[in-house]
Amino acid sequence: MQRLTADERTNVLGPLLERGWRLSEGRDAIEKRFFFADFVAAFGFMARVALRAEAASHHPEWSNVYRTVDIALSTHDAGGLTALDVALAQQIDAEAEGATVSQRS
Repeated sequence: MQRLTADERTNVLGPLLERGWRLSEGRDAIEKRFFFADFVAAFGFMARVALRAEAASHHPEWSNVYRTVDIALSTHDAGGLTALDVALAQQIDAEAEGATVSQRS
């Protein structure tokens, strides 16, 4: 898996950044914070994302505290952002759309 080129970053990261993803400081990754109605909604979201991540064999870095889920994506084998991260971010956003959630950049 190859890291995203400069052109790819402009074309594919732009829409993600508009939807609340942000570039991580100090590393080649993207991250997003999700707020849910409660712990059960947050955990359900994580379970749905876990199934998609496992199917893609690409796993996020994440944490959960009560109703908040923080997610960071980077392809460790490539040393930075790849198409796998973009695809998983899009799938994560699709899962979040069906839930009670708000994003903070």
